[in-house]
Amino acid sequence: MNLYLIRHAIAVEESEEDSQRPLTDKGRKKMRNIAKGLRALDVEFDLILSSPYVRAAETAEILADVFKMKQEVQFSENLIPSGSPEALIAELNEKHTADSIALVGHEPFLSAMIGLLVADNPNVDITLKKGGVCSLSADDLHHAHKATMDWLLTPGILVGISGK
Repeated sequence: MNLYLIRHAIAVEESEEDSQRPLTDKGRKKMRNIAKGLRALDVEFDLILSSPYVRAAETAEILADVFKMKQEVQFSENLIPSGSPEALIAELNEKHTADSIALVGHEPFLSAMIGLLVADNPNVDITLKKGGVCSLSADDLHHAHKATMDWLLTPGILVGISGK
């Protein structure tokens, strides 16, 4: 199983309701180039699972568009900023059989998920910038929550790979 943990792109700062903050125009443009960088690396997704928050959903939709996904983006409450990595792992084990999954969400949740899967410690100090992507691989998450970090790329590197 390949997991691609993707932090949402740049969103507007001010909003009465945090879950309703959309991406900025700059964030949308940069995310499109980030997605093109992922394609240039021959990354593929069988499933895109996203936080239902607007900024994450918009990020996921850009990914789905650039990757020409036939399957619609699916949403999980377990990917919201206050979500539980353990609950997301349980959901992945119970509901999703895809080999390659993009998980679009927020900080500090995504860093905690990476830490838990790679080092069995959700408090590992990892920085995932807006639009950053971390690739993990795992044989199975049913019995042991162990994964290998294959790479972690900043948005700037991915935009550079896209040629923009």
